[in-house]
Amino acid sequence: MTELVYMFLNGGGMRGGALHHQLLGAPLVKQTRTAPKYRFYSVDDRFPALDPVSSGGVAVHGELYDVPLETLRDSLLPAEPPELELGVIELEDGEPSLAVVLRGEFRRTAKLTDISATASWRAYQEGKQ
Repeated sequence: MTELVYMFLNGGGMRGGALHHQLLGAPLVKQTRTAPKYRFYSVDDRFPALDPVSSGGVAVHGELYDVPLETLRDSLLPAEPPELELGVIELEDGEPSLAVVLRGEFRRTAKLTDISATASWRAYQEGKQ
């Protein structure tokens, strides 16, 4: 039996993104935002990263997908960069969801640009053009 989990995506895995095909057809549940408990970074201008904070967080825009665990294990997570890891976040409605978050050791070593003011990877990308 295939178990389904909700996965919050805020970067290349969203509709129209370069990694969307890694979802292998997993259905979109809804567009949503996180609870305002995260800083949002561009990592070396290659991909976004959520970082949980105790204060000063924002609600980040993204998409929620109903992803089979096998798809998560075999397709989506292997495509993620080493600076990110699987975590559990809180959505704006208080519900938990899986998501990829900034790996702790990269807070000090990665080239991070705080894009929390836009709280959207798409808006940040469009603003650079």
